[in-house]
Amino acid sequence: MSDQLTLSAELRERAGKGASRALRRAGRTPAVIYGDNKPPVTIHVEEKALVKLLMTGAFTNSTVALTLDGKTEITLPKDVAFHPVSDRPVHVDFFRLAKDATVHVEVPVRFINEAASPGLKRGGVLNIVRHDLELICDATKIPDHIDIDVTGYDVGEAIHISAVTLPSGSKSAITDRDFTIATIVAPSGMKSQEGDTTKDADA
Repeated sequence: MSDQLTLSAELRERAGKGASRALRRAGRTPAVIYGDNKPPVTIHVEEKALVKLLMTGAFTNSTVALTLDGKTEITLPKDVAFHPVSDRPVHVDFFRLAKDATVHVEVPVRFINEAASPGLKRGGVLNIVRHDLELICDATKIPDHIDIDVTGYDVGEAIHISAVTLPSGSKSAITDRDFTIATIVAPSGMKSQEGDTTKDADA
């Protein structure tokens, strides 16, 4: 499961572009906490600490415990705005999570047991249709990734969401179809050989 990240925050005393620029010059990033039917709270966080969390690669798929005035808010990062030239984070939106909340996230897939796939052993190619899965998860149980087992899959076969065992607390956000995650396709050499065989058979 994704780790819960932590970040210290302070209340913003003034709003507006001028105040935000002053914060950024001081090494702070303006932000806001909203959601859970409560008023939004304007805050700022240390830019270095924020960048460190961004560098984990799991920032938007992890809960963030924001400490503010001695209290902790469990949040989910919803949007990060970056400077178009410097790529510095200039603003962050944090969504306040209610108790027992669920979240809609995209979780990367990881393919395992490729050596146990007859199609891949024969030289087939794993054609990845979806690199991430849209999931509805318990906010405290967001997976780091989803393992997709390719054991037994041969050339021409597809792996659908129905074949994937999702972790407890997670379900697919797409429920109207059994969508494809990946296929095992024949390499060009194998296709040519099959084509030549077909021609010989017809001759």
